[in-house]
Amino acid sequence: MAPAVLIQNLQKRYGPVEAVKDVSLTVEPGQIFGLLGPNGAGKTTTLRCLCTLTKPDLGIVEVAGVSAIKNPKKARQLLGYVAQEVALDKVLTGRELLQLQAALYHLPRAVAAERIKATLALLDLDNYADQKTGTYSGGLRKRLDLAAGLLHQPVVLVLDEPTVGLDIESRRVIWDFLRQLRDSGTTVLMTSHYLEEIDALADRVAIIDQGKVIAEGTPSELKDQVGGDRITLRIREFAPLDEAEKAKAMIQALPFVQDVLINPDQGNSLNLVVVPQSEALSTIQQALKEVGLPTFGIAQARPSLDDVYLAATGRTLLDADVAASGKRDPKAERKQNMR
Repeated sequence: MAPAVLIQNLQKRYGPVEAVKDVSLTVEPGQIFGLLGPNGAGKTTTLRCLCTLTKPDLGIVEVAGVSAIKNPKKARQLLGYVAQEVALDKVLTGRELLQLQAALYHLPRAVAAERIKATLALLDLDNYADQKTGTYSGGLRKRLDLAAGLLHQPVVLVLDEPTVGLDIESRRVIWDFLRQLRDSGTTVLMTSHYLEEIDALADRVAIIDQGKVIAEGTPSELKDQVGGDRITLRIREFAPLDEAEKAKAMIQALPFVQDVLINPDQGNSLNLVVVPQSEALSTIQQALKEVGLPTFGIAQARPSLDDVYLAATGRTLLDADVAASGKRDPKAERKQNMR
């Protein structure tokens, strides 16, 4: 069976800007596959090339074995695309908008009516179907946009930032829906800025930075590559540096501790990487007590996808977003939007 999505050595340039330098990824049928990266990393351009909205300069792009470059019309029939910005005609009701979408896909009237009914029920939109979309909340607009993308029953649903700007409750509704969709056999390829969203939903993740895939795997595999659990320790709220150094020397001698750093910006707190074990916190606290050092606060956590990004690039996703915001080329962005 062909992959649901196959992208190899994808490249796309807008004038002097290399939006995508070299992206390769394979999405198997029935997966939720997440693309994670900062603004300007190349995520949206990759999706636009897949959805035949932008022609790549080089590379292979296929949907279920169909080339999106050589046979874009057939590829589009296999895809549902929900862009980051919701664009709904505010004078239409939800049902009318779905009827228009069905007509654009040339669905027979009886088939369209049945699918609209089923899709409205699936996304819990029955009570709003005959209201004008201009009255919808942000969460309802996004759910209707998802309904429109699903109406022709695509093999692959492509989502660009599906929950950006939504409240927590609306995000949870969409998360549950995407899991149901995956469980029913639909492949989902999505981008997101939200680390917890990709972590919670994605079966596999590709992290994109500066137009290249820098890491790929399941969330657990990527975290395991980074190393052990993270522990944040405060001896006092604002510990003297000599006490922090003393604690560091003592903690480094513990057999399960892999690394210790003093964070002067946080009151000389200590950041530890440790081999995962249930006794780590109590062992550290007891060792500190034996040398006369108090424990003001201590917490343990598994590595996050941000730790993966940090290990690969030397910066966090937030740092990368801030840096990218000052590097964007407005002319290139306008050209991309026009295409």
